[in-house]
Amino acid sequence: MIYQGNAITVARGTKNGGDDVAMLTFDLQGESINKLSSAVVAELDEAVQAIRAESGLKGLVIGSAKDAFIVGADITEFQTMFGKGSEFLESMLMKVHDIFNAIEDLPFPTVTAINGLALGGGCEVTLTTDFRVMGDKAKIGLPETKLGILPGWGGCVRLPRMIGSDNAVEWIAGGTENRADAALKVGAVDAVVPNDQLEAAALDMIARANAGELDYQARRAEKTGPLKLNAIEQMMAFETAKGFVAGKAGPHYPAPIEAIKVIQKGAGEERTRAQAIEAKAFAKLAMTDVAFNLVGLFMNDQVVKKKAGKFEKQARAVKQTAVLGAGIMGGGIAYQSASKGTPILMKDIKEEAIELGLKESRKLFAKQVERNKLTTEQMAEKLTLIRPTLSYGDFGHVDLVVEAVVENPKVKDAVLTEVEGLVGEDTILTSNTSTISITRLAQNLKRPENFCGMHFFNPVHRMPLVEVIRGEKTGDAAVAATVAYARAMGKTPIVVNDCPGFLVNRVLFPYFGGFSLLVEQGADFQRVDKVMEKFGWPMGPAYLLDVVGMDTAVHANEVMAEGFPDRMARDSKTAIQVMYENERLGQKNDKGFYAYEEDRKGKPKKVSDDKAYELVKQVVVSEKEFSDEDIIARMMVPLCLETVRCLEDNIVETPAEADMALIYGVGFPPFRGGALRYIDAMGVAEFVKLAEGLAEELGPLYAPTDKLRKMAEAGERFYSTQAQS
Repeated sequence: MIYQGNAITVARGTKNGGDDVAMLTFDLQGESINKLSSAVVAELDEAVQAIRAESGLKGLVIGSAKDAFIVGADITEFQTMFGKGSEFLESMLMKVHDIFNAIEDLPFPTVTAINGLALGGGCEVTLTTDFRVMGDKAKIGLPETKLGILPGWGGCVRLPRMIGSDNAVEWIAGGTENRADAALKVGAVDAVVPNDQLEAAALDMIARANAGELDYQARRAEKTGPLKLNAIEQMMAFETAKGFVAGKAGPHYPAPIEAIKVIQKGAGEERTRAQAIEAKAFAKLAMTDVAFNLVGLFMNDQVVKKKAGKFEKQARAVKQTAVLGAGIMGGGIAYQSASKGTPILMKDIKEEAIELGLKESRKLFAKQVERNKLTTEQMAEKLTLIRPTLSYGDFGHVDLVVEAVVENPKVKDAVLTEVEGLVGEDTILTSNTSTISITRLAQNLKRPENFCGMHFFNPVHRMPLVEVIRGEKTGDAAVAATVAYARAMGKTPIVVNDCPGFLVNRVLFPYFGGFSLLVEQGADFQRVDKVMEKFGWPMGPAYLLDVVGMDTAVHANEVMAEGFPDRMARDSKTAIQVMYENERLGQKNDKGFYAYEEDRKGKPKKVSDDKAYELVKQVVVSEKEFSDEDIIARMMVPLCLETVRCLEDNIVETPAEADMALIYGVGFPPFRGGALRYIDAMGVAEFVKLAEGLAEELGPLYAPTDKLRKMAEAGERFYSTQAQS
């Protein structure tokens, strides 16, 4: 044994023989995956020193004893490290470069055997060796830009020199995970073999390099020297890429462009200088709020996944499901279930509704075929998992039912009580309701403990969130099975307690309330949209209402007003009601706050409509001038306050789940981290002061809670780690 640590071992010889080759194996004890924490990096330093001191070696193979190679750096350490400032970060990164360079400079050929995911720092480890062999099911990539940073351990230096600047920009700016065949095609790896042949293939490469068949020294010279592009080629490659990537990333995500600049600046430099450029840029990005929030988002996502995982472990198997109510929503649910391999019955009382549901499923599968995600045979196979039916004949074998009929408590009650009598005693019933109380819907059920909410967001195939709603009598088994089914469908389930609107709609409607008040006081709704889109929302409130549908919005608003009359009931008519009364439902009938025309792809395109302005004039009671900051405050404060109330009322258990629900459910700007992180970034005391000022003029919708005021006085925050400014 050359070296033995908690995460790394180095031994002479391999299963396939030859004790003149060292085998460095990553196997982090007590963890299911390998990740590069600061402790593991320190071990890697020791291991490399031990290899350098060993005599008689003719090669090194780096591999993993786990299913994944290395999933990346330990992201749980990031916020603490970022908090230590840019000088600390630059110095830490240069130390890691020294370790990685020591692997690259070993006096014999080196190979990495990539048996599973090699992402971020894990991918950068593989780039240090002369050659790479990859398992045919493995994936490789540098996703750092998705966290608001860039590859800081040599990814921006080595990858362009290996696969060319164009390919490297695509990998790094896009943050993609790349399959083995794609990696081989661009030259990121040298061979692709089944996992059980990885070690033999790696040893073969070392033997061929030692025999002079493979020139490993030439490989090193390529990786450590300047990029082989002249000045004109550089300008063409990088300036074009910057324009394209800027358009795609948008103004709020600086990391992809910064990564291109790093590759460009380092292109004419030798290894050490190029690495210093990379380290400086990494440290600069790590100091931004965007990086802090996106890393926070990753951590929140882990909290949500961990909680869902616990429920999943307790859940009974869900092997056969059913959806009641076909149509667009039912068809979307059926598609999602079938696409992930769970058979589903699609029941309706009308033949035409069944046909509509099947048409929706077929359309979504056909798009997957168009994008080469599925073959025609696979599509046909998956479609057989959806069984349309007009009767309850096979419902005795169903493990879980999703009721997705019209949003009307009487209809839902009738359907749920009917199906309960036709399924097994242990079958879980769920309702895809967006606003109706689960406790209320359970009133006439014989087994209310087997019933909960399962709220999908439209369009089902795109929106990642599913709210799993626990009613007063809902049992743990029902919640666990519903969470497990949502996960099996590829969704992110968040468990919430019952109240009008649950979590997401309860928080969204005060935002629409803020919008209605702005319009009443003379704000131009198109300007409000532009300001909120610039702030980071995928669409402004007027456009979002058109997408949701004015009928849906009016109905949901009535439910909220009944549940929270002090702040959500209105005496006067709103612009939303005016649109609804004039049959301007939004995209459903091509007219709302905007009019809609078909674009070249057949998708609805919004255009300004004078008629909408005429109608809105009916509700305008005063003419005020609003700055962009005024508009943002009046839109965001009610939304943030309602999120705080949901946390205080125990509708949602943690700040992490509240923020993730808004990001996944309504498109809250991810780079801002969520409503509660947004309050933290402003400072709780500053936010309370802003809210109190608005509440004096605009009433209870803007009034902070007593608990929030106390948090402000005590200098508390929702998250323990402080964002740097």
